Amino acid sequence: MGNQTDRLTAGIRPQLHKTLENALSRRIAKEFPRIGGPRICRLCAEMILEVVGNHIRPKESVRHGQVVWTAVSKDYRAGRCQPIAKTDLVSVVLDVSTPEDIHAKIDRVPDPERKLRRALRMCHQAYEQGGLLTCFDLSEIMNVSDSRVSYLLARYERENRTIVPRRGTLQDAGGGLSHKWIICYKRYVEGKSADLIARETYHSLTAVDRYLGQFDRVRHCRQQGLTAVQTAQILNCSLWLVQAYRQLDQELEGTNG
Repeated sequence: MGNQTDRLTAGIRPQLHKTLENALSRRIAKEFPRIGGPRICRLCAEMILEVVGNHIRPKESVRHGQVVWTAVSKDYRAGRCQPIAKTDLVSVVLDVSTPEDIHAKIDRVPDPERKLRRALRMCHQAYEQGGLLTCFDLSEIMNVSDSRVSYLLARYERENRTIVPRRGTLQDAGGGLSHKWIICYKRYVEGKSADLIARETYHSLTAVDRYLGQFDRVRHCRQQGLTAVQTAQILNCSLWLVQAYRQLDQELEGTNG
């Protein structure tokens, strides 16, 4: 009886190892023999499965009107001119069309307002799921030009003195200045502390301190009568950034006045 049980165990146990993880581990070992031993190959297979699992959603988890979209991780710290292929990505589910969108169209809500509502909704949904969208993402999803999306969001941010969580503002991946304007406005007009500004603008305290420090230095140079070119040379930063901060300083002066 014992021998029969051992024979059954020996015959059935291999079924436990017929897994995708083991198949990946075996393929890695064959294709990259110098990568390491079995433990390293299994670890690589586990990481591959983790990435695949984060990007594939079963059909049952996505409803009508939703789309699965790949976004940049909100925790990723982008380097200068970092290509998208070298960033950390996450998969998010976005509501592209909702009953509220349909009712808004029936009620003849102006097209710009409807587009803004959709863009705001998807930006916040992506952020809540750990991702950040760009204006180009929204352009593809909504079939609207990226410049139009950028204009609507930037205007909304300025009018409401708030920040919409997207990659261009939180990871400085775009050329927009609105988030810097809002951070400086909250500090110099509303008198808020840096840590409160960080919470209200989805930024780290380090990023807020950096923007305020840059602005202070450009403002000081402007008050000393230096030109934008001289300021850029002294502070060792781009002329575009100096000009943007000088314009921002003038706008804040008008606000205070």
